[in-house]
Amino acid sequence: MAIGQGLKIKVNANLGTSTLKPNLKKELEKMNVAIKFGADAVMDLSIGGNIDKLRKEIVKKSSVPIGTVPIYQAFAGNDLKDVTEENMFAAIEKHCNDGVDFITVHCGVTKKVLPFSKKRLAGVVSRGGSLLLKWIVCNKTENPLYKNFDYLLEIAREHDATLSLGDGLRPGCIKDATDKSQLLELRVLAKLAKRARAANVQVMIEGPGHVPLNEIEKNVKLQKKLSGNTPFYVLGPIVTDIAPGYDHITSAIGGALAAYHGADFLCYVTPSEHLCLPNVQDVKEGVIAAKIAGHAADIARGLKGARKQDDKLSFYRKNLNWKKTFDLVLDKEKAVAYRKRSKAKKKDCTMCGKLCALKGL
Repeated sequence: MAIGQGLKIKVNANLGTSTLKPNLKKELEKMNVAIKFGADAVMDLSIGGNIDKLRKEIVKKSSVPIGTVPIYQAFAGNDLKDVTEENMFAAIEKHCNDGVDFITVHCGVTKKVLPFSKKRLAGVVSRGGSLLLKWIVCNKTENPLYKNFDYLLEIAREHDATLSLGDGLRPGCIKDATDKSQLLELRVLAKLAKRARAANVQVMIEGPGHVPLNEIEKNVKLQKKLSGNTPFYVLGPIVTDIAPGYDHITSAIGGALAAYHGADFLCYVTPSEHLCLPNVQDVKEGVIAAKIAGHAADIARGLKGARKQDDKLSFYRKNLNWKKTFDLVLDKEKAVAYRKRSKAKKKDCTMCGKLCALKGL
């Protein structure tokens, strides 16, 4: 599964247990639903329950690449002061040994950004970024993932794992977008990405976050310029802060624009973002929203063959061939349910009835 310039936009779905809901069976159900509706990759972000067991089951049963954030496990259930550099790298090696395909590592969260992050409206909203900043303050030392980046490269190269350089300082509200903290981290990640490629380690960079529409193009193009066109993996971006419950929509708007301007990999956002752990239905809606965003960008970028499915569907819809139309839609179950709800005749719909424009002149 390839990610990068000139390729189809790919979509990732996050899942994983919380400390309040460590239900392995439910997370596996979410994984299956995400893959069914088109997720190209899945990330396990578990912090509760039997983390090792769930990760191994996901790796075993998934038909798509799997990503994780190993330091979550290093910190899970432990006091900050008790976590060592050795704990972090042991978690990274364990995840790689278990066969995950890519790992998020927050290497750009450094001592230098501390004073700037404190000036933000929303502060640091990345779980990994927040944990590492607190660890840096607690231990009065530099981020070990940054300090020992060469060792991290050795582990990744040995296990053929892709590094996803995490945006620990992504903006958590549009007020913080493209601020000094975010840009300082991006410059660090861009340099590290070049070092990774030089060491023959596959790499991508993660990006914001909450970003207003007018700043998305600048964010994407700056990342590409600084990093030598490293694949860009974006969360959303979420383009307004006022729509909790609908953030799969706010992120799809931002994701479509980001992908059009050069982002390569969209991390889905579910309707439950900012509110609670997503359920199975939330995962489905998040994946479909992100797939729409990516597909819309593929069409707008003129990617070869991107419109083929659209044109085929339009042909069948023009001929009122509902069965073949439904075979081409992103969510056949929902489309069929709406059609049945109409209780219309075989080729009619309840919207137009005998006045159907598609029946021709």
